[in-house]
Amino acid sequence: MTHAFSRYARVLSIAGSDSGGGAGIQADLKTFAALGCYGMTAITALTAQNTLGVSGIHGVPPEFLKAQIQSVVEDIGVDAVKLGMLHAPEIVEVVAWAIDHYKLPNVVLDPVMVATSGDRLIAAETVQVLVRELFPRAVVVTPNLDEAALLIGHAIDGVDALDDAASELLALGTSAVLLKGGHLPGEDVVDLLAQSNGDRLQLASTRIVSRNLHGTGCTLSSAIASHLALGYDLAQAVERARNYVVAAMAAGADVKVGSGHGPLNHGFAPVPTFRLPATGA
Repeated sequence: MTHAFSRYARVLSIAGSDSGGGAGIQADLKTFAALGCYGMTAITALTAQNTLGVSGIHGVPPEFLKAQIQSVVEDIGVDAVKLGMLHAPEIVEVVAWAIDHYKLPNVVLDPVMVATSGDRLIAAETVQVLVRELFPRAVVVTPNLDEAALLIGHAIDGVDALDDAASELLALGTSAVLLKGGHLPGEDVVDLLAQSNGDRLQLASTRIVSRNLHGTGCTLSSAIASHLALGYDLAQAVERARNYVVAAMAAGADVKVGSGHGPLNHGFAPVPTFRLPATGA
């Protein structure tokens, strides 16, 4: 008698480590678990970081990043990938190789380029390689306004400008972009999902006043990858992920973690880990 095995929805984060636990792979793993997925990591860089900021960065050699990816993909498998901090051209090239070599599905690219302080986190050369190598390989790219401005070469000065900016981002070679409008003034936060097939989905929510917003972008992209791994289409995954992030922000708004910008409450309402049929795993 053959035993019918099930499996988990498997999500791989290829990103940097945040020692403070609010962003990076730590936020990714918390998000995967809270949404019922099995999380794995391939670490691109270590940071010495807390709620006040980053005091040091130690990059992982490209060959060791490749070894991490090979280890988890060849044994466990992957249903979706979240890409975060990719600080050097050689790191980007390893990721592009892995996506092609292993035919990695559902790649969500969070182009981490600009810190909350406004500091640029990666060199212009790396940005060019990122766009060339990973935009065509991603199912969606999730820039905030500062990152989008860096990519298209000009500022985005209002909600009315989101549509044109999204079109400019699509022209860089990706099939979909979620342009996050949280840095615009106003009582509502408006994001725009634009796809190369012409579909547009505007998502709005009431702004949550909180100092605990560290890791919001990491969490959103991880939540999108989680829902893609669970079988939702892109628009559904984005909408569900955004609802999760808004609720996690609200649930953590009145909590003090550290002396600076604290994290979201990732575990405000965790769901049991889903079991999927093992066919095709």
